[in-house]
Formats: sequence, C-alpha cells, structure tokens
Amino acid sequence: MVDSVSSALRSEIMSRVRSKDTRPEMIVRRMLHKAGYRYRLHVASLPGKPDLVFSGRRKVIFIHGCFWHLHDCGQARIPKSRVEFWTKKLRANKERDERNLVELRRQGWSVVTVWECQLGNAELLDELRRFLG
Repeated sequence: MVDSVSSALRSEIMSRVRSKDTRPEMIVRRMLHKAGYRYRLHVASLPGKPDLVFSGRRKVIFIHGCFWHLHDCGQARIPKSRVEFWTKKLRANKERDERNLVELRRQGWSVVTVWECQLGNAELLDELRRFLG
C-alpha cells in the first residue's frame, strides 16, 4: 500500500515523535509528583533507561506507548504500508523491552510498565502507590 502523505510530510511527522517527555510520560510524572513522589529521569546506567527511577526503593517505571511497544490492548496495530519493516521494528522493540526487564530484575530492581491505554484508568495512581509501597 502506498503512503497517504508525501515523503517530505511523512519525514516531518516522524521527526516529531519523541522518545522522552512524551504526553503519557508527562501525565504520569505530574501525577506522581503531585502525590509526593520524587524520582530521577531516564537513568542511562540502567538497562532500557527507565522513564522514572526511584533509587532508594530500587523500583523503576517504564511508560510505554501502545503502538511503539506492541501492547496487546487493541490500539497497537501494524501499519498497512511497509508491513515487513514495521513488523520487524515493533517486534524488536518488544524483544528489547523484555531483555531490559529481565536484566533489571536480575540486578534487583522491581519494574512496572504503565501503558498509554491505562492513562484514563481512575485506579492508576492507587496501583502505582501500591507498587512504590
């Protein structure tokens, strides 16, 4: 299938895709900060550079977009154009996420992932409070 926008426009759109300070990440950060939690951001020395790091608690939170990390919620669909490329890329993202989780847990960290589709969940803050204990 041919892309519905020009190559230049597609390039401009993709250049705006961010890897940190995303809308979902900012929502969770504000929610936890308002609840009194303090954290470090994107600690490069940890596998996967977790979005939020609670060093004293040995806990990390990843905030993932459903599309980019192939969540099984129904919002994550492979695009109809360049199917082979997107399938390979998104599966590689998911495999990398799993390797990072395993390594973090091996190092003694507790890990939770907040998915973009969970942001409307009224119980999200309570779930994160239980995790952070």
